Amino acid sequence: MKKVAIIMGSDSDLPVVSKAADQLRELDIPFEMHIYSAHRTPEEASRFAAHAREEGFGVIIAAAGMAAHLAGALAAQTTLPVIGIPCVSGQLGGMDALLSTVQMPPGIPVATVAVGGAKNAALLAAQILAVEDAVLGAKLDAKRAADADAVRDKDAKLEG
Repeated sequence: MKKVAIIMGSDSDLPVVSKAADQLRELDIPFEMHIYSAHRTPEEASRFAAHAREEGFGVIIAAAGMAAHLAGALAAQTTLPVIGIPCVSGQLGGMDALLSTVQMPPGIPVATVAVGGAKNAALLAAQILAVEDAVLGAKLDAKRAADADAVRDKDAKLEG
């Protein structure tokens, strides 16, 4: 199975990306986490993305706040799918990060989840990998069914 890279722009993003890591662990998807800044360590970020495919990665998740150029900087160096997680930081409640992540120029796409949406980023990465992995696809189907059952159980208790 291909690995997922979780790249954060700062260690302050760790509380957010830990939710993605937890979800990937739950689905038995191998991953690595790194800190690379689009602005402070651009060479390292660029090198990582440029070699990610040959290093066995299938998807890159990038989390950053404020200007949030990390996902786009990584996407510019690879044709692997990149999923951006805008993070809350600074004065604008994550709106700055959301717009910086989602507004990419034609030819360099970045899939973007909600501000702080690390769990969905991990699930989207899993869905991408499951295109060619039937076992992972079955795990995702089972998770969806379990999530639906949990809602039904809560509804039954509410009516009870």
